[in-house]
Amino acid sequence: MRVVLFVLGLGLSCWALADDHGAVKAKLEAAMAAEVRTEAEKARDRNRRPVETLAFYGLRDDMRVVELLPGGGWYTKLLAPVLRDDGQLYIAIGSGRAMGALKELGFDKLRETATDAAIERDPEQGLFNLALDNLGVDDVDIVFTFRNYHNFTAAGRAAMNTAAFAALKPGGVYAVVDHTRRHMEANGGENRRRIDPVLAIKEIQAAGFVLEDFTDLHFRADDELRYEVGRRSVTGNTDRWTLKFRKPD
Repeated sequence: MRVVLFVLGLGLSCWALADDHGAVKAKLEAAMAAEVRTEAEKARDRNRRPVETLAFYGLRDDMRVVELLPGGGWYTKLLAPVLRDDGQLYIAIGSGRAMGALKELGFDKLRETATDAAIERDPEQGLFNLALDNLGVDDVDIVFTFRNYHNFTAAGRAAMNTAAFAALKPGGVYAVVDHTRRHMEANGGENRRRIDPVLAIKEIQAAGFVLEDFTDLHFRADDELRYEVGRRSVTGNTDRWTLKFRKPD
């Protein structure tokens, strides 16, 4: 009897999970088709695969989510509509200009946080230092950072990881995507905007996270990992590692 109840409960749990994902997928696809997105943004959908990527990270529409360093807001335009009614999207260390433009486009429930963080370029490394005490929010379900990790010095990356860990609730997910660099490859002119995934794993685990999973959604066999990510031969089609970390319960 206990086995039957367990199996039944497992089945109901899986059904509920699938139903939640279906609701998120429908909202996400509507956001992808919205007029507020430019044609250039829509053209990136095929390569960035947001539906599959956000499903991999377990996004649900009632979550409290931080997008760390959102840049121009490509993912913001997708996350905000999904979370608008039942969840909350926080933008940490966002460009004031970009956030202003997003709010003008109707993303009225966005909340900016960590606005006092300081970013300064290190001229010797060509990377950025980051002074960041915290993300200004806690008990969140997911912290996303897309293609940002490579931009910072080791100290800056440590600050990001520590702040993400503090912001997440126990069991929360740290979702990190970035351009792949060859393992242990020395710094060079062509790989400045790439980062070794093994190094990233080591650094993120040092902040207290557990590596839970990875996916090959953004594996690109034709990226030889030789060229700067902005070069015409690879731009928009770089090999990217996609890692899922969890804060222990």
